[in-house]
Amino acid sequence: MDDRMLSGAPFLHAGSSTRRIMLDVILSLTPAVIAALVIFGARSFLLICISAAACAAVEFAACKLLKRKNSAGDLSAVVTGVLLALTVPVSLYPPLILIGAVAAIFFVKMLFGGLGKNYVNPALAGWAVLTLIFPGRMTAWTKAFGYLGSADAATTATPLANVSTINSAETPGIPELIVGLHGGSIGETCAGALILGGIYLTARRVITPVIPAVFLGTAALISLIAGRNILTELCSGGLLLGAIFMATDYTTSPVTFKGQLIYAFGCGLVTMLIRILTPLPEGTGIAILLMNLLTPLIDRIAIARPFGVRSRFRGGKAA
Repeated sequence: MDDRMLSGAPFLHAGSSTRRIMLDVILSLTPAVIAALVIFGARSFLLICISAAACAAVEFAACKLLKRKNSAGDLSAVVTGVLLALTVPVSLYPPLILIGAVAAIFFVKMLFGGLGKNYVNPALAGWAVLTLIFPGRMTAWTKAFGYLGSADAATTATPLANVSTINSAETPGIPELIVGLHGGSIGETCAGALILGGIYLTARRVITPVIPAVFLGTAALISLIAGRNILTELCSGGLLLGAIFMATDYTTSPVTFKGQLIYAFGCGLVTMLIRILTPLPEGTGIAILLMNLLTPLIDRIAIARPFGVRSRFRGGKAA
């Protein structure tokens, strides 16, 4: 960490540990997991369990291979596995999620030094790899309660896909979006469950509301300017999942308030530009990954400098 990001000693211990924080994140994801179980059936829970176990196993194996202290017990790999599973459709062939787990944990997290040293969110990186390799399978959405066996419940489009094709008749209303009565990835459909998780994380002070609020606020403002339905945009796709659980990742988001404002605004802006200007109905994951890569630059621009020290990014003489 850059020494300029630290104030002078002594420091106060907040009473938190990595394991405690990860337990809070797991608890905050419980409503979304329960909603997925109800909406998509036991297969969704199976995928979540496989993904979490695979990520933990890959981290354990990587520690052995790289001769490092075993870090699987801090539960960060489990959190990555749960988040990865929440980004995939319930129809995904279970062994394929192992590829995402290896990409997320081994190539994105462990090869860069482990927890706290990765440059992008591991779960989103795993999602991106799966999407690039298996685009068809990663967009094979299943209707809500399709596991009950209704004749027309095999596949469906997401609400954002309907919006992008001006198929408003097929776009769910706000109540349906809140409770998740539509197609989508395992963890993105039930907006209400994600909001509950965000409230829990904020109340526990695991996250601050700055990044989610600015991220969602920017998306809402651009939706208003573009003449799109604000609530549909906010409650559809991976926006809530990304803004609350992905963009707030400690390692890949800025540490300063100013930096968080810039970062979150960029996430919201890129998300909506992708949704509006490209054939892709969703852009949250791409936006967050892009801003993750820009986080080091944002931190260097936004970091408070000692009085009299000239910025590398601005001209002028030191005071």
